[in-house]
This record gives sequence, C-alpha cells and structure tokens, in this order.
Amino acid sequence: MFQDLKEKWKVDWLQFTLIICTFAFGGSFCGYAGKKILSALTIESGLGRVILYILIVCIIWPFSVLLVSIPFGQFSFFKDYIQRILRRFSQTKQNSIAIFASGTGTNARKILEHFANHPSIRIALIVSNKPNAGVLEIAKEYQVPALIIEKERFFRGDTYLSVLRSAHIDFIVLAGFLWKVPSALIAAYPNKIVNIHPALLPKYGGKGMYGQFVHEAVINAKERESGITIHYVDDAYDHGSTIFQATCPVLPEDTPDELAKRIHALEHAHFASIIEQCLLK
Repeated sequence: MFQDLKEKWKVDWLQFTLIICTFAFGGSFCGYAGKKILSALTIESGLGRVILYILIVCIIWPFSVLLVSIPFGQFSFFKDYIQRILRRFSQTKQNSIAIFASGTGTNARKILEHFANHPSIRIALIVSNKPNAGVLEIAKEYQVPALIIEKERFFRGDTYLSVLRSAHIDFIVLAGFLWKVPSALIAAYPNKIVNIHPALLPKYGGKGMYGQFVHEAVINAKERESGITIHYVDDAYDHGSTIFQATCPVLPEDTPDELAKRIHALEHAHFASIIEQCLLK
C-alpha cells in the first residue's frame, strides 16, 4: 500500500515519510481543535453534538493540515493535494475524451475499460482514419460513437473541429494514431492532446518511427533498455513535453516482436491512469 501511494504521489521515501507525519499530526491537531471549539459551544451531548463535531472537523481539517505541513516542509504538496480534492467535489460535468486510433485498438480497449464507470471522465468518441481499423469494432462493443475521418478535411478543411465540439470533447488521446495532428487542432486543444510513443523519447522518435520500426531501431542500436513515453502533442512529431516514462529491459536475444510485447504491457499498465491524472490534476 505504501509503495502504491509513494508512486501515486511521485515522491521519494523521505518526502513520503514527511507527508505521512503531516497527515498524522495534522489529524491530531484537527481533532484537538475540534474538541476545543465544541466545548466552547453550549450544546448538550447527544447525536446533534456528534454531528456538529464531525462538521467542525471537516471544515478545519484543511487548515490544520496546511498549518502542520509548514514545519515539515510539505506546504506545497498539501496545498496542491487539497486543491485537487476541492476540484473533485466541485466537478459538475464529465470530461469527455476522444480516442484517435489507426489500428487494432488494444490501448483504446484498456482506456475504455478503465473509464467504464468513472464518475467524471467518459470516452465520448472513437476516431479513426482507417474504415477497417479494429478499434471501430471495439467502439461498437462499448457502444461508443465512432468517426471515420478523411485526409483532405483533416489536413486542409476544418480538421473535424465542428464534430469534436458537437460531441463536447474536452481532451484527445492518440492511441496508435499514425497521422500528424494539424496545427489547427493543436491550437484548439492546447495541452489537451496526449500521445503514447513506444520508446524513451527523445530517442527513436520522429516521422516514420512507430510500431515495429521503433523496436527494430532500438535493437539494432543495442540499447539495454526501452520503454514508453506519454507526452503532450505539439507541432512536431514526438516532440511535446513529457508527462510520464516507464522502462523495460532490452535482452540480447530480443526480436522486435518480443520487445513489442513488453512495451505493450507497459502501455496497458500506465496509459489510462496517466490520462486520468492529466484530467484530474
């Protein structure tokens, strides 16, 4: 459990320990302050007093934890942590995602599974540039609307912005989408388009570097490790700022297919959760 929390918060063990201490001392201070406030009020014991105590503790807990976090050097962490909690409580609409994919859709399936019952994020549209792409069958399976796009309109027309806006799309995920995203679409969704690349960028990225071509290049270069990079999309291939990376070994006897299996495992393990973090941060 502790390891999972440490990875979720993206901190080292020292900061993790300080955070846990802040939670503990902050909670104790909050309980003590709540009792003091309650004792100053002329309310008889009973259910009403218990309910009032719970309300007081809920109200003062953020202030107590922020106060205690200062001597522990964790004020910045807890300020962001409390802001995220408040955003989740105040969230009234779902974030709608469009998944762009050109192939079989294995990553799209994992993303659909992850968000199937999410309270504030939904997959609203599957977009493909290939009318026979496997991802379109997955869209049918999950009863998600699908859109097949054509090159002329995508690159020289309205880039399907009218369709995306009609579907109230807030965020775009590229999951094996092989066309370069037009500047107009990037401008319409600044820092709202993410891509996953099957290598550790900035190595082995750029035009033509996808799928087996990437794995072949990594093996031919005798790299000892490869991995995945999840990044924001800008006007250049595989260039936008990195959000997350995960690594796996490259073994001396590896073929591109064998390396691809380990890369796919990383993609399926991390992509959906990183998308969620991007939307809820």
